[in-house]
Amino acid sequence: MSSAFITPNWPAPNHIKAFSTTRDLDALGSSTEKYKSFNLAQHVGDQTEHVEQNRELLAKRLLLPTTPIWLNQVHGTQLIALNNIQKPGTIPEADGSYTPNSNQICVVMSADCLPILLTDTQGSQVAALHAGWRSLAAGIIEVLLAKWPTPQDRVMAWLGPAIGANSFEVGNEVYQAFAHQDNAATSAFKPIGHKKWLADLYLLATQRLKNSGISHIYGGEYCTFRDRSRFFSYRRDGQTGRMASLIWKSTR
Repeated sequence: MSSAFITPNWPAPNHIKAFSTTRDLDALGSSTEKYKSFNLAQHVGDQTEHVEQNRELLAKRLLLPTTPIWLNQVHGTQLIALNNIQKPGTIPEADGSYTPNSNQICVVMSADCLPILLTDTQGSQVAALHAGWRSLAAGIIEVLLAKWPTPQDRVMAWLGPAIGANSFEVGNEVYQAFAHQDNAATSAFKPIGHKKWLADLYLLATQRLKNSGISHIYGGEYCTFRDRSRFFSYRRDGQTGRMASLIWKSTR
């Protein structure tokens, strides 16, 4: 597998396929300049043909069984059940998707926000969440779990590449958004003065998962902000590309 892809370090069943992409500075992709080279987002100012070529290469390299359902992500809690989509080719406005069906690909894009991939110990369903701080605080994890029939002690989650705890500077409104809901969330914030904080997005997500009864939690060892060679970072670069995190149930 190319260095352009990260495979989750979790004990998911063999028919569960999951990956996160990197920006791949070894020129795997077609994008240039600030989008170099494996940008997968059409909404960030990159050339349309470059993104399409990158998506075609993604499908080829990962042997995707179908075309992923790309989302218009808005930092909310709206989720799409892929098996209920009636109009193929549409771009749903949502920050996550889920399905029990085989060969339907859940995908989210990110460049500092936290991608969360989920399945269960039997591999009966899959989901992908785009979990920035707004979506986490608003309860995107809880919204998903309310839709899933699987007992939560059988659910497993992988936390993909996101901005790290030593790089994510936030204002007091972010601290208050979590502290007002759960006093334990204050342990995920380090004060740096002038009502500013360093926030640990991975810890905040882990706390929400554990509070929901999920103990099988993996990943969380990356920092998109600091690792310029592997990851796009909106906080670091402003206008930039996006990575993708994908998961599906395979029949192969």
